[in-house]
Amino acid sequence: MSQENDLTRRDVVKIAGAAGLLAAAPGIQTVKAANNQVQYGLIGTGSRGSYLLKHLKGIDNGRCVAVCDVNEDHLKQGAETIGTNPDKFKDYRELLARRDIDAVYIATPLFVHFPVTKDALLAGKHTFCEKSLVFKPEEIHELRALANSRPKQVLQVGLQRRYSQYYQLAKEMVDKGVLGNVTHVHAQWHRNPGWQMKPNPDPMQQRMANWRLFREYSGGLTAELASHQIDVADWMFGATPEYVIGVGSQDTMHDGRDIFDNIQLIYKYPNGRKLTYSAISTNAHLPLFNATRSEMGEIIMGTAGTIHITIGDDDHAPIAMWFREPNAPKVTKAGEVKENWKAGATMVAGGVGKGLPIIAQRDEVTGNESFVEKEMKFARRWLYTKGVMVPEEQRNPVDIELESFLNNCRDGGRPKADLEVGLADSTAVILSNLAMDQERRVNFNEIEKMGLPAAKAPAPSIPAVRQDQPH
Repeated sequence: MSQENDLTRRDVVKIAGAAGLLAAAPGIQTVKAANNQVQYGLIGTGSRGSYLLKHLKGIDNGRCVAVCDVNEDHLKQGAETIGTNPDKFKDYRELLARRDIDAVYIATPLFVHFPVTKDALLAGKHTFCEKSLVFKPEEIHELRALANSRPKQVLQVGLQRRYSQYYQLAKEMVDKGVLGNVTHVHAQWHRNPGWQMKPNPDPMQQRMANWRLFREYSGGLTAELASHQIDVADWMFGATPEYVIGVGSQDTMHDGRDIFDNIQLIYKYPNGRKLTYSAISTNAHLPLFNATRSEMGEIIMGTAGTIHITIGDDDHAPIAMWFREPNAPKVTKAGEVKENWKAGATMVAGGVGKGLPIIAQRDEVTGNESFVEKEMKFARRWLYTKGVMVPEEQRNPVDIELESFLNNCRDGGRPKADLEVGLADSTAVILSNLAMDQERRVNFNEIEKMGLPAAKAPAPSIPAVRQDQPH
């Protein structure tokens, strides 16, 4: 590759400095005294709830004093996972009645997110609810009114990408013009084979055990997967969509479910910007990072560059790569574009830039390091540029979002994933499913009238009766 296409020191400075990419990472909290810890309960100790408890176990600015689930096995598992000997409840209203509980985490199935969140706010609790925040259009309007009437209570939704350092740095790059005019985002969450139906001899218990697969309980792939990545596009564009079109179908999973097993969606944002989205259940390949990751990721595309980014999971930390746009085509003296001809195809001589890992605090050279620490940082950065290593975030964003919620319960701060972020995300889920079900373009302003009580028809007018007329 020619020197003009290689990333120069100036490129690195531009990305690392101008975009603020060496900002400090969220610090690890020191151990809190017991009387300064937020006392919290967790409602819904199934797979997601127990996952949250596993992460909460390592967070010291709060203490779990109660857990709740209707399933005895889940309840026991949740209590054992957190290990604080919490009180156990099967009725969440009994947990909310506890005066010593400051806050609650809600990880129930989607169809009961709103009623539990509503009751938690009415009980005076700070509330963290997993995405998608609400299930039905009427819940959007009611929750907005309720939460806004209680401004001193924290309400946060579980969109952990908002708490990832790399996603925050990507947003800085977008806002500071490093990528030029950002016009498109592409996102995917591909799995193989995707959700499997868990057998159960009791038909009703089977439906509840597999609630994600049934429309009466779930928003399907859109709610459970796409919601995360729609939020990324909203965040990067700084806007919500104008409309959505999409295709969803059930082509592979014929096991009694009634949700789609694959969806493809296109969102139109202001100024012609677009998000294209895909979720399938037959292939987990991710064409990013040399296919070293699978399933989910986003591509943020601008006129001057592109970011490849993924949140990862417990075993794979978030990572991000930046690619500058190819150099402008060479122009001859006659003003014509110089072209290369090969195998019958026309290729403009532009060249593709080498990817640069986005560098965060771990690899910033501050001058305060020991000789060995400094050499290790230089070594890692050199390996990053050669593609031998990829920089990874040091803390799981799930830990950061859970810890941040507890901090906000104490300091009254506004969550990064607040009420309006959550409601915008839920709106996108509801309207996207509507677009696929009705096979039409759905405008986002339709939500303004959806779910509202129908206006009462005016009473029929009765003509005045003259006294001299028979009646």
